[in-house]
Amino acid sequence: MSRSDREKWNKRYRDGAYATRKHPSALLTEWLPKLAIDAETPRGIDLACGIGRNALYLAQHGWRVNAVDVSGVALQKLAAAATDELDIRCTEMDLETGLPWPAELTAAGPFDLALMIRYTNLPLIDQLQEILKPGAYLLVEAHRVTEETVAGPGDARFRVAPGALREAAGAYELVDYREGIVHDPDGRRADLARMLARWPGSRSGN
Repeated sequence: MSRSDREKWNKRYRDGAYATRKHPSALLTEWLPKLAIDAETPRGIDLACGIGRNALYLAQHGWRVNAVDVSGVALQKLAAAATDELDIRCTEMDLETGLPWPAELTAAGPFDLALMIRYTNLPLIDQLQEILKPGAYLLVEAHRVTEETVAGPGDARFRVAPGALREAAGAYELVDYREGIVHDPDGRRADLARMLARWPGSRSGN
């Protein structure tokens, strides 16, 4: 991502982008109580977190959360929204070009859960294996290429083709996979590929 792109996102968040979208992902609220997590304080990472609606939800449910975004302005807004009781740590990082993972994230992991909510970066799915525990979960929502009139990016580069998300997660065990129209609590329609997957392996010894 170029410097101009970073500045674009900073301006958007400074101007109040997504300020009214406080509800967490419905996929996250559906599956979080069902995840088989054996850690006393589970660790999650929210990638391209924006102002943190999902990071806040995780932390409110007892998770230690690392929130990652290219926009320092978005992360400032997230930090301001988090109370002292919530364990959220913010990392400003360009996920398009920023790998390898910074030391603060490798030190915070390995993680029990990674979120990629409405952020399209299919190569990152393989790269996440470096910071996930064996048996950890990956929860993804990606805008899908569609001819429907829906919310989300107008540029197809920021959407996934039908079936592409499933294919990108070939090294994972699929727990749940869906594609189609979703109606958000704020009334928006989105065409999404949604997935819950698990990185294979045992948690014993972790």
